[in-house]
Amino acid sequence: MTGEHRVLQLVVAIADQMEHPDTVPGLPTGQAGWRQSLAHGVPGIALLHIELAAAGLRPWQRAHDWLIDTTRTPVTTGADSHLFYGAPALAHALACAAECNPGSYGLALDTLDATIASDTHRRVEVAHARIDQGRLPALAEFDVIRGLTGVGSYLLRRDPGSEAIRAVLEYLVRLTEPVKVDDQTLPGWWTTSGPSGRDNERFTGGHANSGVAHGIGGPLSLLALAALRGVTVDGHADAIATICAWLDRWRTDTDQCPAWPYWVTCPQLHAGRLDSARILRPSWCYGAAGLARAQQLAALATGDTGRRDMAEDALVRALADPGQRAATTDNSLCHGYAGFAHIAARAAADAAPAAASRLFALIPELLDAVQPPGADPRHAADAVGVPAGSGPGLLEGSAGIALAVLAPSTNALPQSGWDTCLLIA
Repeated sequence: MTGEHRVLQLVVAIADQMEHPDTVPGLPTGQAGWRQSLAHGVPGIALLHIELAAAGLRPWQRAHDWLIDTTRTPVTTGADSHLFYGAPALAHALACAAECNPGSYGLALDTLDATIASDTHRRVEVAHARIDQGRLPALAEFDVIRGLTGVGSYLLRRDPGSEAIRAVLEYLVRLTEPVKVDDQTLPGWWTTSGPSGRDNERFTGGHANSGVAHGIGGPLSLLALAALRGVTVDGHADAIATICAWLDRWRTDTDQCPAWPYWVTCPQLHAGRLDSARILRPSWCYGAAGLARAQQLAALATGDTGRRDMAEDALVRALADPGQRAATTDNSLCHGYAGFAHIAARAAADAAPAAASRLFALIPELLDAVQPPGADPRHAADAVGVPAGSGPGLLEGSAGIALAVLAPSTNALPQSGWDTCLLIA
């Protein structure tokens, strides 16, 4: 891929629609948590303006205005906060700005970092007590969106030598140890709820979640990223191997590409096999894109060339597969074409030459799905912006679409590190 893709016009059109938080019509400013939600609210929109400013495409004042808007309400800390809400969400946005402007927001970040570290130690203690009692975890204990894995990604970035990140990694090692419940041996991340975190008749007996957003794919990514930065704890390599072995056990190899289930249910575990295969979209949150990237990172961390080749080939084939593309119904970062393009660009930067070439060749097609040839970027921005579409936010809205396609459209990796919250970098 060479030159800028026309989708860059869509990126700046979306950003220009949201120039200042006080001048955008239709924002859900009255919703609880709007100013603290990285997934759907102000911090995620701030990330778009930070990255555009870092690239010299729009002024820094816009980013600052959105960051200031996050402080109009008290910041949530403690058990109700996590990477995508409250203190860690605000801290992630500020850290991205500081990455490009060293020294900025230093006092605020120091205060937030101390609070996040303290909260993390308390959460880890609760998690260890749960394990000691032989109980199974809730998804929100360990996942990327609400759990310790997500907070761990922030700690790894801000202070990789801290006791707090080591505490998270040591907990994740314990999470991968099998547990025995009612005479059956289960993986340590087995949860008794459904994927939503609530009881569900479809998931009687619980499930093992595979996704990067809510399942064991997230801990695999964090363990791998930490190892790549030279941060390891006792049992680290064994934990990575355990998760990879589980993913290998439940991988389905088809003529199109390898595929991993979103989750394994109790009946499937007892039967030792999945139900009849169905085509799944290759998303970041669930599916082949996120899990292939997680396994590529694990392979790079452990020197496993076979797994690296498998993961890179799986990603190429999943993103090229017409069936999986047809199962994709939107352009979002979380589970749409923009997210596909971004993961492809991130994986290509670390891939072996042949796989990198194949991934780079796919990126223009994925960007075309977001901004079709001949489409007016202003009208396209209206379609995904406020108040239409899925709103202005990061995971499913227009800010996330713009952020996800910015780097692939300009042949450059993110400068602010905004995507570290996804555990793909």
